[in-house]
Amino acid sequence: MEFDQLNLRPEVLSGINDAGFISLTPVQEAALPVTLSGKDAAVQAQTGTGKTAAFLITIFNKLNPPPPAMSAAGQAGQPASGRAPRALVIAPTRELAVQILEDAKVLGAHTGLKMLAVYGGVDYQKQKDELDKGVDLLVGTPGRLIDYFKQKHLSLKYIEIVVVDEADRMFDMGFIADIRYMLRRMPPFDRRQAMLFSATLSFRVMELAYEHMNNPVKIEISPEQVTVEKVEQSLFHVGRQEKFSLLLGLLKKEAPPRSMMFVNTKREAEKLVERLNRNGHPANMISGDIPQKKRLRILNEFKAGRLPILIGTDVASRGLHIEGVTHVFNYDLPQDPEDYVHRIGRTARAGATGKAYSFADEQYVFGLEPIEKYIGMKIPVAWPDEDMFAVEKRRTPEEKRASEERDRVRREERASLEERRRGGRGGRSGPGGGRGQSPGATPARPPRPPSPAGGEGKPRAANAGSPGGPQEQSGEQAKKRRRRHRKPKPPEGGKA
Repeated sequence: MEFDQLNLRPEVLSGINDAGFISLTPVQEAALPVTLSGKDAAVQAQTGTGKTAAFLITIFNKLNPPPPAMSAAGQAGQPASGRAPRALVIAPTRELAVQILEDAKVLGAHTGLKMLAVYGGVDYQKQKDELDKGVDLLVGTPGRLIDYFKQKHLSLKYIEIVVVDEADRMFDMGFIADIRYMLRRMPPFDRRQAMLFSATLSFRVMELAYEHMNNPVKIEISPEQVTVEKVEQSLFHVGRQEKFSLLLGLLKKEAPPRSMMFVNTKREAEKLVERLNRNGHPANMISGDIPQKKRLRILNEFKAGRLPILIGTDVASRGLHIEGVTHVFNYDLPQDPEDYVHRIGRTARAGATGKAYSFADEQYVFGLEPIEKYIGMKIPVAWPDEDMFAVEKRRTPEEKRASEERDRVRREERASLEERRRGGRGGRSGPGGGRGQSPGATPARPPRPPSPAGGEGKPRAANAGSPGGPQEQSGEQAKKRRRRHRKPKPPEGGKA
């Protein structure tokens, strides 16, 4: 089925042609006739099958007429100027929000609609100013959307169509309470259209759909096939000390122009980046604590082809829609079976083909059985020859010392940051709360007040040269003073 058979507006068809789309993918062929008719839909589909285009085409086809001018601007719940959004797309991660906006700018280039993405980690004031100017399609993460809503910079009263993308990921990241908060403040379900997209339509996802949607049509695409068919999967049983040597051999043999690698810890990602760069394979990594501007710069370099290898943890395995990824390497087997599906889904997107190599070492091999049970198949095992193991270029003594120094500085910075965080929670007063004082440390003794006479005071003869020191002698003097001021006891049988 082709897009011109859907009776779309000419402006929307022009955007589809600009994107290079000709035929509908299975998820688009199943979902678009339902959503274009105005019905609510809960859609399960594999990652990389065209879900984003499905709901964006629906939004642009519905919002093509120019929205009415804002009235009573400045009232409670409305932006101070411009117009309130009529379509809202809620995404779980910043990277996914950015990607949705980029796709929207291509597909909606001829509609005349204003589009904006809001998310954390970047300039708050700049996004607020753009939002105050007015927007038709708003894409955002739950935290930033609720922040602007509570600050009266965002109104949800005029939402005509809402999309919850990666709904299962919303549950995993703890955003579902925020989703319900926003849905309750939009027009009633019979006065707006809602779409929900998820890799799995579990019970909790469908409960959300039935609670806030108007009798949604449930659409499932290939539920019996969890992984993408066009991904060629291979599994290597290899020792932990041999993994990197095998990885170098595969990179030399395959020469992938754009590949992604996944590990289970940030520390392992840092080590892998250093070793790959040392062996002539330019690589970089993204993780949750990297500043958003730097993350976007790394992703742009990867998309542009200037960075051939991108490494990340499972935080990066969802929400990254990057075309042209030919290879995925599971350097560590994931501990959650669902993460395996999302990892290898970074390749073979939109009908392309790709390869996924997984390494099962002695530390993570125990996660293999749950993965194969979840995907409903055995991952084909490949046995590497001796020629597939490449020799790693070792660090020189100078490089080793420099690396150890960087690790030491990094550990000190992390310890200092954690100490400041604990100090901030404890406050400025109390144990551990003072500035420059470590948590739990004994408070410093206050200085001795000056003598009443304003000078150094008269020395105490009793303390001079005493073996017990000033504190012991002062204690004896205090006892004598108490005995002198003690009232005498009355004699027996008489008065004092």
